[in-house]
Amino acid sequence: MNGLLAALRRIGAMTVDGVWRLGFAMRFLAAVLMYSGQSLRRMQLTMRELYFSGVLSLLIIVVSGLFVGLVLGLQGYETLQRYGSSEALGVLVALSLTRELGPVVAGLLFASRAGSAVTAEIGLMKATEQLKAMDMMAVNPIARVVAPRFWGGVLSMPLLAAIFSAMGVFGGWLIGVVVIGVDDGAFWSQMQAAVDFRYDVMNGVIKSVVFGAAVSLIAVFEGYDCSPTAEGVSRAITRTVVTSALAILALDFVLTSFMFRGQ
Repeated sequence: MNGLLAALRRIGAMTVDGVWRLGFAMRFLAAVLMYSGQSLRRMQLTMRELYFSGVLSLLIIVVSGLFVGLVLGLQGYETLQRYGSSEALGVLVALSLTRELGPVVAGLLFASRAGSAVTAEIGLMKATEQLKAMDMMAVNPIARVVAPRFWGGVLSMPLLAAIFSAMGVFGGWLIGVVVIGVDDGAFWSQMQAAVDFRYDVMNGVIKSVVFGAAVSLIAVFEGYDCSPTAEGVSRAITRTVVTSALAILALDFVLTSFMFRGQ
């Protein structure tokens, strides 16, 4: 009986702590949006974070997108060939990437590369009391440090997802047309006829924007809220990667259920 009560207390404490942190994160988001005007007026701060979050993530995005497209081309051809529809390989690759794999996989890679780095950077600034020093010098740390990193992630994520999808389509074409021998004209013509800009491309863009906002918020919040110790920073980085992955998958399900419900 005592063990059951202890387990219930732990569950209750975890639930209360989770709700409290969620509320604090929403207040933190409101503060970031409130002070975003100050940071956006100094565009060099946001541009620097765009370079840090976007340009420095290009290599892993390009290489991963290419290999995902190669795998999709191989697996898709083996499946479609059984039903005599190997010419529709371009449709399968393009729809899989623009609707789902492009935003989701790019978001997971973005959280692992850029999100963890942002959390570590802000966490180390907190551990070395740089944020307190800014506050003492009448420099708002949210406007100077947090908001540029948040908007850098939000703006760079859709571009990275688009590059990932483009490289995936190129990989599918490379393995399907160049290596296997699928007709080049059928590959591109069926893809162009089947992929709808509104329901496929724009929905993928919306997903990538939402994923970028979620990952960026989690990264800056975990860094700003971490314990100012080495152990606290490492735990914050772990929470950023795990929470971002779960948030991306959950948001993907919710957005997909709304976007494609009427089709």
